[in-house]
Amino acid sequence: MINMGFKIKRRPFSSKLLIVLHIILGLGAIFGGVVLIIDPSGGIIQMPVTILDGSIFSSFLIPGIILLTLLGILPLLAAYGLVRNQPLPIANRLNLFADKDWAWTYSLYIGFILIIFIAVEAYIIKGFVAIHLGYIFWALLIQALTLLPSVQRYYTL
Repeated sequence: MINMGFKIKRRPFSSKLLIVLHIILGLGAIFGGVVLIIDPSGGIIQMPVTILDGSIFSSFLIPGIILLTLLGILPLLAAYGLVRNQPLPIANRLNLFADKDWAWTYSLYIGFILIIFIAVEAYIIKGFVAIHLGYIFWALLIQALTLLPSVQRYYTL
């Protein structure tokens, strides 16, 4: 094997786990978002629209769109970027960390988005259920893995 001066980086296990977490989150949110868009009354998933009483929403349409885009498509895009580890100029426009790959930054953003989404949802429905705790843990795990030194090194430009 001839080494031409290129440094080959080995993907850390924590990066692989991070990618899996984003894929699972994204696929679940795409399913949930599409269901809420198809049936904004919540009937398909047996969620009464009355839980939105007193909120700015009269149906699940807007929450479904937010779920689909920010927690469905965005995590899948981030997972793709974490796998490819290549520049995407349009995504770099929102990258606050110039020394990091855009997908690394988006991974951190997604953790915050998920926490905010769950907090707002709990506020709107005036309650906190076990699944909320699970998703808060999921978000914190995404952030913790993203901030691990081995993951940061791997995605440093």
